Amino acid sequence: MTDNETKKTTKEGKKQGTFEDFGNQVEKFAVRTADSIKKVIDKALASRNTVLTIRVNDESNKKLNMLVEAGLFKSRSESAAFLIQEGIKNQEPLFSKIIDKLTKMEKIRDELKVIVSKEVGVKPTEEPKKKKATPSTKKSK
Repeated sequence: MTDNETKKTTKEGKKQGTFEDFGNQVEKFAVRTADSIKKVIDKALASRNTVLTIRVNDESNKKLNMLVEAGLFKSRSESAAFLIQEGIKNQEPLFSKIIDKLTKMEKIRDELKVIVSKEVGVKPTEEPKKKKATPSTKKSK
């Protein structure tokens, strides 16, 4: 083997080694990313305790099935629960406005009860306390 052939082989070996190193790093990154996603999903699904029966359109069903087939979730139910939770998180400003308005509505109802009881002279019947929509009823992130 000549010096030129040796240098060429060495350069090719270094390139091959560099590509292998890069490939290994990409693989490690992919595994770490998948593990991180799995931890987030597991955490999100751990607090599920309410059962809902819902109907979805065909396109939504296909997407839920894709997530299961990809191995991200064990079931369509888990897929749907995760997507619902993420949708709610992404709409936090909307839910803050709704909570604010519901709180104001509850205050107005209470004021009306007082007005009616004074005008009619009858104490309003006590209804079971409804859970007020307050920021404390929101799930923490």
